[in-house]
Amino acid sequence: MASSLEPMTELETRRVFAHPIQARGPDGPWDAVGEAVSRHGSALVHARMDDWLPKDLADPALPDQLGPDYLRFRRMRHPTVRARFVASRLMLKHTAGAVVGEPAHSLELSYKLGGRPYLRGFEQLDISLSHTADLLVVGLTRRGWIGVDAELSDRQMVGLGTESQMCTRHEQEELERIAEEHRNSALVRLWTLKEAYSKAIGQGMRFRFTEFGFGPQDRQAREVRLPDGSPGTGKEWAFHTCVLQQRYTVSIALYDAGFGETGDGVHALRVEDELLAELIGGTAERFAE
Repeated sequence: MASSLEPMTELETRRVFAHPIQARGPDGPWDAVGEAVSRHGSALVHARMDDWLPKDLADPALPDQLGPDYLRFRRMRHPTVRARFVASRLMLKHTAGAVVGEPAHSLELSYKLGGRPYLRGFEQLDISLSHTADLLVVGLTRRGWIGVDAELSDRQMVGLGTESQMCTRHEQEELERIAEEHRNSALVRLWTLKEAYSKAIGQGMRFRFTEFGFGPQDRQAREVRLPDGSPGTGKEWAFHTCVLQQRYTVSIALYDAGFGETGDGVHALRVEDELLAELIGGTAERFAE
């Protein structure tokens, strides 16, 4: 048995990450999402933005569907930003609802400092959201923390000074050993891995990407590496990168906090308002602001 400080093996990684699930609208397939979380503890769901965009953004049902997020939507002015915001929140709420067993419209999204979303009342279900072009991606886990990030696989990064801005010295040395025709895809992969890890730990872009890294030549990342290339995390972290819809590179970072199986199903994910208020030293209503 590997020690807790050793990175996950490839077989163990496959056991942790379920196959990505495409949700083509409010009809799901939600049974597959629930099964993925039940079996693996986490799920990755993706969709095309157009599949989740209401035909009419003035639909009278939209305020109820978005909840408090409707006020944020009303303040937005750019048409593309408005459309992506609505589609991504509807997808996120439906996906989370499939896991916790609640109607999507009854769930309330709140936001931590830095904008990371969480599901009020179900804080043990960690969620992460990413989007690029026409792709929406949602990651969920009941094991600890999750971060997801997506990018166009053919996004140009080589030759723009990206290496010095986002790579550790060890990563830059390894990138130089990669054939030139494959170097850009390696950079895109590194970018999504770093974004996913930063989201999982709640830092986003505030964590300098030159301070941590991955193996540019590894088929699958097994750990976060320090700037000199030595291991920086252990078996509690798992990473996975895949290509979705034949044009998007998507990475997932998952931290296992040791919650394991609760034995209480979806109800174990709920945190009562009174307990939540006690934990944060204030009132639960603070999350509604």
